[in-house]
Amino acid sequence: MDLASLRHHGDVDAGPGLLDFAVNVQGSGPPPWLRDRLVVALDGIGRYPAASHDRQAREAVAARHSRRPDEVLVLAGSAEGFALLPALRPRLAAVVHPGFTEPEAALRAAGVEVVHVLTDEADGHRLHPDAVPAEADLVVIGNPTNPTGVLHPAEDVRALAAPDRVLLVDEAFADAIPGEPESVAGATDVPGLLVFRSLTKTWALAGLRAGYALGDPELLARLAAPRPPWPVSTLALEAVIGCSTPSAVEESRKAAERLAVARAEQVERLAAVPGVTVLPGTAPYLLLRLPDGQGERVRTALREAGIAVRRGDTFPGLGPDHVRVAVRPAAEVGRLVTAFAEALAAVAA
Repeated sequence: MDLASLRHHGDVDAGPGLLDFAVNVQGSGPPPWLRDRLVVALDGIGRYPAASHDRQAREAVAARHSRRPDEVLVLAGSAEGFALLPALRPRLAAVVHPGFTEPEAALRAAGVEVVHVLTDEADGHRLHPDAVPAEADLVVIGNPTNPTGVLHPAEDVRALAAPDRVLLVDEAFADAIPGEPESVAGATDVPGLLVFRSLTKTWALAGLRAGYALGDPELLARLAAPRPPWPVSTLALEAVIGCSTPSAVEESRKAAERLAVARAEQVERLAAVPGVTVLPGTAPYLLLRLPDGQGERVRTALREAGIAVRRGDTFPGLGPDHVRVAVRPAAEVGRLVTAFAEALAAVAA
């Protein structure tokens, strides 16, 4: 798969004016309290981001995950963390797929050899740690994985760790699952563990770029070595602080519980559409399989009906008959269900 395909993301599918099921951000903007906090912080953007502000952000994240501040690296979104991966100088990177493609794109663009570890729909895309080549000195996995939505047991994720290996676990959607089960964000006993977290999805901050990495201070220093001065903006630092407070964590927990209910209802409604197979998962998005050879035509028909879904064929291991849809409110799901039924019927005819 070429780099252009690997760098295709849902925002490309979600054109202006379309009902957006392609992007996994919840809501159209941050909650009022967070917006107000960012508005106040605007008064500080005439100055360079301060080291003391970064320290506050690291302290807030550390308290949230029961870690030390020096085990936190604030990022301009998880995407910055993926772009920094070549600084670790891996010889062979193993990427678990189907999964988020940006880590592979960044590594391949830097000339790093990448091998795919493909999970299988036949067993629910279960992770098999022994499928990872022993010689891989960097392993990348999402948990829950995007786009399959599968939440891998923490025990299996931990089994991917090995001497002289960096294990990167992308937990961009971990806070969207009630209780954050199987998270290893607080684990300090896994050698070489690196965890990326994003604030983009739950807090609707896609345009702000805010996230963080967790890991051993020496590993974080290696990752951060090529960064320019002031890599994280004042507003992003403030967002990290605000979203790491106990009240914000509690708010996200309640939001995750609502999402789980909405997801179950959306699964039921989509599974009732003839021709739509909803694959098992846990995350705030669903991976669907459409009848053989009909995926591209159905996506086109949906787009003509004003609905954007995420194409699946740019994920290694998936094909044109796979699509991903975000969990959305019931009224929007109703439009999606009707459009799917009409599109599939038209294509079949």
